[in-house]
Amino acid sequence: MDNVGFLWRARLSRSGCRLAGLALGLCLVVAGMGAAQAQDQQDDVLRTTLDNGLEVVIVHSDLAPVVTTQVNYHVGSSEASSEFPGTAHAVEHMMFRGGPGLSKDQLSVISANMGGNMNAFTENDRTQYHFTVPAEDLDVALHIEASRMKAIDMSASDWDQERGAIEQEVSGNLSNPAFRFYTQLVEELYRGTPYAWTPLGTRDSFDNTTAARLKTFHDQWYVPNNATLVIAGDVDPQQALGQVKTLFGDIPEKTLPERPAFDFEPVRARTIELPTNSPYGSIYMGWRTPGLQDDDFAITQVLLDVLGSERGELAAMGYDGTALAGGMGGQLQPHAGLAMAVGVFPQGGDPAPIKARMQDIIENVVKNGVDPSLVAAAKRRIIADVDASRESVSGLASAWSDALIKRGLDSPQQMKAQYEAVTVDEVNALARRLLKPEHAITAVLTPEASGAPTSSDGYGKPEELTTTPSGPVTLPSWAEHAFDNLDIPVSTLDPKDYQLDNGLRLIVQPETASDRVMVSGAIQTNADLQTPPGKEGVSDILEGMYGYGSQSLDRRALRAAVDELGAEESAGTSFGLVVPKAKFDEGLALLAEHQLHPNFSEDAFNTLRQQSAQALPGRLKSPGFQNAYAMLGALLPEDDPMQRHMTPESLKSITLEDVKQYFTRVSRPDMTTMVVVGDVDPEQVRDQVERYFGGWQASGPKPEVEYPTVALNDAGAYHTPDSAASQSQVSMSQMIDIDRDSDDRFALFLGNQILSGDFASRLHQALREQRGLVYGVSSNLSLEAHRGRFNVSFGSDPDKVQKARELIIHNLERLQNEPVSDSDLHRAKSILLRAMPMQAASYEAISGSLLNLALSDKPLDATTKAAQQFVALTPAEVQKAFRAHIRPEGFVTGIRGPTAE
Repeated sequence: MDNVGFLWRARLSRSGCRLAGLALGLCLVVAGMGAAQAQDQQDDVLRTTLDNGLEVVIVHSDLAPVVTTQVNYHVGSSEASSEFPGTAHAVEHMMFRGGPGLSKDQLSVISANMGGNMNAFTENDRTQYHFTVPAEDLDVALHIEASRMKAIDMSASDWDQERGAIEQEVSGNLSNPAFRFYTQLVEELYRGTPYAWTPLGTRDSFDNTTAARLKTFHDQWYVPNNATLVIAGDVDPQQALGQVKTLFGDIPEKTLPERPAFDFEPVRARTIELPTNSPYGSIYMGWRTPGLQDDDFAITQVLLDVLGSERGELAAMGYDGTALAGGMGGQLQPHAGLAMAVGVFPQGGDPAPIKARMQDIIENVVKNGVDPSLVAAAKRRIIADVDASRESVSGLASAWSDALIKRGLDSPQQMKAQYEAVTVDEVNALARRLLKPEHAITAVLTPEASGAPTSSDGYGKPEELTTTPSGPVTLPSWAEHAFDNLDIPVSTLDPKDYQLDNGLRLIVQPETASDRVMVSGAIQTNADLQTPPGKEGVSDILEGMYGYGSQSLDRRALRAAVDELGAEESAGTSFGLVVPKAKFDEGLALLAEHQLHPNFSEDAFNTLRQQSAQALPGRLKSPGFQNAYAMLGALLPEDDPMQRHMTPESLKSITLEDVKQYFTRVSRPDMTTMVVVGDVDPEQVRDQVERYFGGWQASGPKPEVEYPTVALNDAGAYHTPDSAASQSQVSMSQMIDIDRDSDDRFALFLGNQILSGDFASRLHQALREQRGLVYGVSSNLSLEAHRGRFNVSFGSDPDKVQKARELIIHNLERLQNEPVSDSDLHRAKSILLRAMPMQAASYEAISGSLLNLALSDKPLDATTKAAQQFVALTPAEVQKAFRAHIRPEGFVTGIRGPTAE
């Protein structure tokens, strides 16, 4: 199941995410701000309420042959109790254990066969279950949700198994110091209300929770008159409504229990101090804010956007050298929210000056108000984003779910007028009311080193283990033949592929779902191969230089110009632009100016090198870096370029002239691909790109950017201490003699799908469902031009690592020693084929798919060709590929965190 909804995501700044680039343990995002909302064509929206109280919203989109269903239950951790705070989260997990008419195995197999995205999350006030699947599978998805609404099994034995998995999820979060800080923060800000405890729950509460308690919670709250069903995508609304009535209409409504009251206590200033395993320290200053259903929610979002602006003073701390980074974000829930200013300091650095500067910035805002131009920019950006959901099928569904459930509105469009009405005076008044020092919770997270990795004796031969045999599962009648055919998906994409005279490759995919145009691009570079000896780190400095603007527009002027367009823009070796169609030409001109002429000022260079020098020691000592570097050292030859990294000596040697020369060396149009997706004319786009990028020229032959072939590694094991972690994070990795063009890659990908690709996969069943050893386990193939790598990863309590690892080895040997069953192979093929339409389910997916194919030197119809390869594969070919290329005894096993005594 998905992570519970309170976990904060990194807030990407519009100039390339300096905060995320520093790998902060905790950044914030304003819930709903800048996120996709909804469309204006209300003729494409069907809304009704069934006689049993189920609210239904169906929104048509022809972006892709894909559909998203979201069942939102108006219940979350708020309806639980402080003694059992994870009750709603536990019920969410148990909803995947099946019930009368739909067993756990049937649910796993059906969901996997649909090949889409199936998951769920629990928040304070909502629990959502969602599918994104091929449109043809809408009926199957609705059958599943109707079955789970009617009844689920809550046997004590099933809960005993699931309890192990959910407790591993808790352990994983408790290993994150930022999460531990969050739990203390919400307790202070929301004291006296259900928001004071997190939806995740605790191990103690789960140990004391019974299956009967969970069954009671489900039966009380999982009823049609407490749910909203949203369907979005390539559907006929009236036909879909008929399916909903047939499947959900006979489920009886019930009288709901009384909901908890929210009586927030005053917040008293307090300072929290915690250690962190991050390479950098962080200072947070937090305040309670109005919630999404408060009259001031629009003003709150505008205020947070203003304070978090790249043109603002908090962000400026990261550019003028006061801090490594700075910013503002927040999280808004229906009844309340929080605002959080952040400053970042290096390991061993003094946080006091940064804290003082943050206090001065906030005090100045309260005293003198905000910059009116930032208010205008925030409103323009938020309002422009209201229509962005048309660029994503799942985003369209989420927009309606969020508007109805979290905001209590009739539609997402209702927000537009409220944002438009926000005034500068209202923003300033809210700032004066909220940002009082006596109501601020301050936290200082100080990094601590945990020690260097140490080699261990490794692992002996695994004991003999058994797992449930793979075999056919009898499906219910409504799904019995839904997945019989393995049809090659017909792509809805028809990209135009151009090459400019200077070698730049331009791919244009016309799409009419949105009024915005998305540009994504990348320069094929490899710092490990292109950096001169002794200058390791020059690529990092170059990427940082882009944050200071261009040669004609400094940082603030460039951001102001981008804001004026209601756009988002970033430059670097990866670059992008999202801009209203009417402003595309102006946005493209700004992107070209920034991309081709970055600011190479001496002041910017000196600040970046100073910040890097301050941050580097903490990075080199951090458990994350040490763990990753130990794995590379065990897998690769000592002189392999992938092991190159910045050192204090190399950083000290870098000059501004080195950065300029490196820019000239790597910034080449003949190594660049640009993808444009939107309501555009391809020929016109070609002319525009030629106008702004055609003068860009490369000199000399193309550089080598692909790592060389390497020998297979020896087996090994190591341990990286992490004093902040309570759970062991385990990585098992090996080099393989397969690259991205090898014929056997298709058989390996298909076998890997059987191994760990879905809820019905062998590792998921063996490690999680049957034994509760892990919360999640994944395996993947990382294939490059001349080398390949196979990886398995999981997190578990230290005393469960050995058993989990043995089960992984056992299942790999099983793939080698016996052909997979016809049912397993058919399911894996169905999953991979049905997942392919998802590559057209959003502008971002379209852009990413086309860009990745181009950068990997693959034809743009490679997905269809891969589908043909998958369909033709036999059990014997999968077994042969795993025997030939995967070495169960050849893993390097790395453990970060505690180990078993």
